[in-house]
Amino acid sequence: MENKVLVITEEEKGKRLDVYLAAALEVSRSYAQQLIQGEDVVVNDKQVKANYRLSEGDVVQVQLDVQEEYNVEPENIPLDVVYEDKDIIVVNKARGMVVHPAAGNYDGTLVNALLYHCQGELSGINGVIRPGIVHRLDKDTSGVMVAAKTDEAHKGLAEQIKAHSAHRTYWALVHGNISEEKGVIDAPIGRHPKDRIRMAVTFKGGRDAVTHFRVLKRYGDYTWVECKLETGRTHQIRVHMAYIHHPVVNDPLYGYKKDDFPIDGQALHSHSLDLVHPVTNELMHFEAPAPADFLECLKRAEQRE
Repeated sequence: MENKVLVITEEEKGKRLDVYLAAALEVSRSYAQQLIQGEDVVVNDKQVKANYRLSEGDVVQVQLDVQEEYNVEPENIPLDVVYEDKDIIVVNKARGMVVHPAAGNYDGTLVNALLYHCQGELSGINGVIRPGIVHRLDKDTSGVMVAAKTDEAHKGLAEQIKAHSAHRTYWALVHGNISEEKGVIDAPIGRHPKDRIRMAVTFKGGRDAVTHFRVLKRYGDYTWVECKLETGRTHQIRVHMAYIHHPVVNDPLYGYKKDDFPIDGQALHSHSLDLVHPVTNELMHFEAPAPADFLECLKRAEQRE
């Protein structure tokens, strides 16, 4: 069992407990309700109902059944394959798809889809829960990512990511009109001191994090930016853009509470990936076109100019 302790911030007060847990744990709302009904959740050491409205300072404790040896099954889920050979596979991950199984999400993940598509031929370095997974994207971030089909390929890709020689480029629609044409955000990132589900810029104990951004287009109160990562910290772009007061549109953790945009999740897309093939040593470039919901956000921003 894993015990999670979450402290409610001012921004989170007023939310229903089940809605909050679904976002905080990245699980379905029905699973969050099962946890509450099964007495696996207490607020301030008391049992409460799913519709309990949270207050600032509430301490939410969750008991999760961690199933590291869970048998992940292949599932015939459509994949947008950008490139594939005997060593690696590059996909355009759909927004809303969880990368690997976790509490409350043991099926319908990218791993389930890859196991089916690759007929089980995936690297085993990361165990049965995360076969082939070298890096990840947040559930509600779409775009290009690579997985390893062999252990040799996995080691080579992991070394590139660790050395920051595999380059990732993201597109984001953010709030506000960024005056600079480009810039660098160099600010360490660590766990939020009060809200353990969030990350934050923390100069005490944070890990180095560097994001380069470039303005692609301005839309009055919004800006379309390209972001390149030197490091790969959890939620890095989302945290860094919020830190400079330009949070990603529709970001449920770091953005504004009310964003009237036609997108389910943050307006963030992994647009391109550059790497050296871990076996052939060939320099490779992959791109994933922006999905329709991201393009619709750009259109909506332009209409508001």
